[in-house]
Amino acid sequence: MEQFIIEGGHPLNGEVTPSGNKNAALPLLAACLLTDEPLILHNVPRIGDIETQLELLAELGVAATWQDDNTLTLHAHTLRHTTPDPDLFRRTRGSITLIGPMLARAGSIHLPLPGGDKIGRRRIDTHLLALEAMGAQVSHNGDFALHARRLAGADILLDEASVTATENTIMAAALAQGTSVIRNAASEPHVQDLCLCINRMGGKISGVGSNILVVEGVDRLHGGEWTICPDHIEIGSYIGLGAVTPGEVRIRGVNREHLRMVDMVFSKRLGVRMHYEGDTLVVEDEQDLMIQPDVGGAVPTIDNAPWPAFPADVLSIALVTATQAQGTVLIHDKMFESRLYFTDKLIAMGAQIILCDPHRAVVVGPSTLRGSTVVSPDIRAGMALVIAALCAQGVSEIGNIAQIDRGYEQLERKLLSLGAHIERRAG
Repeated sequence: MEQFIIEGGHPLNGEVTPSGNKNAALPLLAACLLTDEPLILHNVPRIGDIETQLELLAELGVAATWQDDNTLTLHAHTLRHTTPDPDLFRRTRGSITLIGPMLARAGSIHLPLPGGDKIGRRRIDTHLLALEAMGAQVSHNGDFALHARRLAGADILLDEASVTATENTIMAAALAQGTSVIRNAASEPHVQDLCLCINRMGGKISGVGSNILVVEGVDRLHGGEWTICPDHIEIGSYIGLGAVTPGEVRIRGVNREHLRMVDMVFSKRLGVRMHYEGDTLVVEDEQDLMIQPDVGGAVPTIDNAPWPAFPADVLSIALVTATQAQGTVLIHDKMFESRLYFTDKLIAMGAQIILCDPHRAVVVGPSTLRGSTVVSPDIRAGMALVIAALCAQGVSEIGNIAQIDRGYEQLERKLLSLGAHIERRAG
């Protein structure tokens, strides 16, 4: 098992370019199943979860060819079968996005529960309820089987604004007979990317970016070409990184509209000084991080919620940033009951954190962090531990970095380019 060896306390300076949005790439790969013509995707991140999704698609009969480092051509001319490999399916949560397009294209899919990060219960009920509303028959006996001769448009109210359930419903509705209205839809940038790509393929989706989507089903979709948006979660990670280490970090090629709440929380809540130069976000040198209290001096809260609120996947980054800021803040994860458990590793490094319950942690800063030996429990906590190690005194060893590789493309190469002292070693 590989690990990172990190010597903290060194200034980081230079430019870094975020990769394509992981959470957009996974459903966009699945969208190739909606057509028997080639789909070309640019800015695809070369990360673990993408490789797993490609293995799943290849096993189903999809031909995938890398045209260059980050351009991928997918061709689902014919499908071999409708049962994804169970072991591959359980490796990643993104595998669940195969349900909608397989049901729309082949009328059937048999699947186990998906895998992914161990951050608490991640229900699939919303997916099944939406597809049942469109005429799918669902049976459950440990695994799941879904069948539909042809899906029919429906007026669907999602019982939660689930990103992957919205994506599955969109892809199923794109080839359904009639018009579907998806209410309480997720509207994250990656959901928008999926909608716009399907429209490029001949789909008819309106309301993109809102929580009400109208999908007019078409008889067939053709091939297309799409460039995946930059990963705002990775950008948020580099903001936290630049804030807690000496030096100036410049993040190139950002979409400012995707960063409005991230910008607000880091700058207004945590006191991070940063500015934009065109499409480059500059995290300034010589930070003096200060948690901004609420009116009357009350302890502020940083919490997550569906878009356009603060993204759940950046909460771990905000938490480790708060350990280096003067003041007290409540970190509240409303969505997952296990994401904050990694705080015990930060406490062992010297952070002053009170874990109130599975959803809430009080952070009192600033704390001097010390190098330590820790294990990455999930993608985002792993990145938070990398950031902690880079600002800590001494050397840290971070194990289970395959989790980090699932979500961050060539992380050590990018960090080395900024001047970080980081090495990948076999465990």
